[in-house]
Amino acid sequence: MRWSFEELKRLETDCPCGEPHHAIPVERLEVGPGALDEAATWIKARFGRVVLVMDEHTRLAAGDALAQRLTDLGVVWTACIVEPNGQGDVVADEASIVQVLIACGPDVEALIAVGSGTLHDIARFASAKMRIPFVSVPTAPSVDGFTSAGAPLIVRGVKTTYQTHAPVAVFADTAVLEQAPKELVWAGFGDVLGKSTSLADWAFGALAAGEPYCSHLASLTREALETAVAEVRGLAEGRPDAIRHLMEALLLSGLVMLLFGQSHPASGGEHHLSHDWEMEFLRSGRRQILHGLKVGVACGVLADLYRSRVEEAVAAAAEAGLAPWASLAGREHEVRAIVASVPPGDRVRALMRQLGAPAEPEDLGIERSLVSSSLKRAHKLRNRYTMLRLLNDTNAI
Repeated sequence: MRWSFEELKRLETDCPCGEPHHAIPVERLEVGPGALDEAATWIKARFGRVVLVMDEHTRLAAGDALAQRLTDLGVVWTACIVEPNGQGDVVADEASIVQVLIACGPDVEALIAVGSGTLHDIARFASAKMRIPFVSVPTAPSVDGFTSAGAPLIVRGVKTTYQTHAPVAVFADTAVLEQAPKELVWAGFGDVLGKSTSLADWAFGALAAGEPYCSHLASLTREALETAVAEVRGLAEGRPDAIRHLMEALLLSGLVMLLFGQSHPASGGEHHLSHDWEMEFLRSGRRQILHGLKVGVACGVLADLYRSRVEEAVAAAAEAGLAPWASLAGREHEVRAIVASVPPGDRVRALMRQLGAPAEPEDLGIERSLVSSSLKRAHKLRNRYTMLRLLNDTNAI
């Protein structure tokens, strides 16, 4: 790691921006071979009875091995195998949460999330409601939300993020991560690649509407982005060192969100598009697409829009006196710098293709009519002053 967990913890009270940040409640973070053994030992020292939250795939990937280690150490555990929905997808929705809650007796001391982002969101929300901690055991470098305190859930068909709590510990065993399906690796890369637009949206929201911002935390998120991009060839070849570096980039992005206390550093218009596509697929009964794949593709779509239309939209908003965008009058050079920080859409798509991953909406089965409608409504999913919101407010889409 080019960063250390201890250095990040110090930013809680000693950041170059001069402002205090939120505390990182994660007590232990391990990435490397043997992390599964360390997880069992750490759990044994803290808890006597736990529930392992898994699906059938993650049970085989790491759950059975962790359960055996816990048994050997005398920890009492129960397995909760979260069931897929009618389309065959494990979804973070009401049914999955209730299943976990039913599996937990009154003497359960912690939940152990063994899997990818969806299972973490389910365990995160359930453990918060039960007022017990949860431990993160990732089985793939697929998302940056392992350390997050936010749980994006589908409730009555609407994607809503609920603030809950972060894991008390993270144990990412590289021997497990290296066996992850390539599609999950692609998703992790796409999630990090989305920072290309989320960082620009964050800076734009701060400039246009005074949204809270920290340039040092932004630089750390950009470090995560650059780390992943530098490893694209290694990821395409499945090299262990590249897999580890991608996992570290994902964890860094998630820890920055914890420090900031909100998802602005890592979630902008590209995530709003992804969430809208997810809800539409649920409404129409279609199989889900991995979150990070949607984010990577959405990043390319927005990169084209932002680079071609934002400056003109800012000028139109200033001329019309449209709040809050009229405040950008006379600051066009700052807007231009933000837009220039977004890579061309062709560059975003080329990186996804270099990995072997889908790069266009059509590659994911997302029709252009859905892309068009999502561009006009996705900005309403979050109260954020993104460039996607600006384009809608000025009828530039």
